[in-house]
Order: sequence, then structure tokens, then C-alpha cells
Amino acid sequence: MVGVAWPLHGIHLGTADLDLAVMREADLPILGSLLPADLELNPHATRYAGLSDTANRRVVVAQAYWRALGMWSPDDWALPFVVRSAGVVVGVQWLEGPDWRSERTVDSSSWLVAAARGRGLGKQMRAAVLTLAFGPLGAEAAVSSAVLDNESSLGVSRALGYRDTHRSVLEHSGETLQHVRLDRASWDRSGRSHEVIVDGVAPALPLFGLGPVEGTPS
Repeated sequence: MVGVAWPLHGIHLGTADLDLAVMREADLPILGSLLPADLELNPHATRYAGLSDTANRRVVVAQAYWRALGMWSPDDWALPFVVRSAGVVVGVQWLEGPDWRSERTVDSSSWLVAAARGRGLGKQMRAAVLTLAFGPLGAEAAVSSAVLDNESSLGVSRALGYRDTHRSVLEHSGETLQHVRLDRASWDRSGRSHEVIVDGVAPALPLFGLGPVEGTPS
């Protein structure tokens, strides 16, 4: 895409109600101001003495963004999308590919502002990144996880066809995580990819260890 210095920033995803664009540094102030109080951030991230809890949470978000793009490799990557509804920022959706070239499996995480919840947007934004993953990127599977009482996250996963696999315990909190998995065949049968528009992927494919694919939208 002409005018995009970092090819990942040319990727755009669209659903019936949402637009997803790869996060930019200019998005960080608004995202920092919208962080939901119930959003659990990386418990291992550095917290800085002298900063308030609110300021530290904003720092965690900023450093996660810089780390994701600054340490990008085709074998281990994390792609954050800013989610907008009618032009207004309502949340963030991450798509991650740890051990990507060996496993071809993606993980995901997301958050929505309180006012945008309960409207089916969480399912749309997850479906958007799954369409990217199983389509141009050629993923073979998708995984996710959530604590047992996070019914909204697990509900989105199950509605999209993920199957429960196993449980584990978080060391820092003792909470139980439910792990889920979606295979490529199940996703293809769902037909949900037809509900998503994917644009601007072709120039970024080398960053995922992939060559240009004939017919891939540019």
C-alpha cells in the first residue's frame, strides 16, 4: 500500500459494525484513557514507583505496543488492532503467532469499553482476526483462554466454534484458566469469513514468513 512505511499498518479488517486497523503510536493516548477498570493487564510487566496505578496501566499498554512491533519476527509475532465502531474507538483486538512458522497456530486477546459490551461486537472483532489468520496467513488452528468466570470471553470462543481442551492454573492469582481450540476445518465450515473484509495484507506477507499469494487482496 502506497504511503505505508511499515507494511503491517496497511492491514485493515472490516465487519458489519466494526473497522479494525493496526495500532499506531498516535492511538496510545486515547487507548490509555479508555482502559476498562476490570481489564487485567500483564501481571509481569514493570510497574514504576512514583506513578499512579492509572499511569502505570497506560505505560503497560504503550510498552506492549512498542514491544510487539519492535521485536517482530516471522517466528514470534503479536499484532494489535484498534477497533472502531462508527469511527469511535471501542476496544483492542490482538492476534498473536508464537512459534508461528513451526506451529501455524494463532492466539488472541481483546477488550471492549463497557458501553460497547453486550452487542455482539466481541464476536465480530474475533471473527475479523480469525478471517485474517485462516485466510491470507494460512493458519491451521486458533487457541484462546480465559478464567472460568469470564463468561463473555468463553462465550465468544464457543459461539465461533472453539472447543474446550484443558485447564491450567495462573501462578500469580491461583485462578483457573479454560483453554479452547478452533481448527481450520471447523472455521471453514462456519462460513464466517464471508462476513469480513480483509484489505492490505499482501505487502505485509513477508513479515509473516510468507510470499505473495496470487489473488490475495493488496
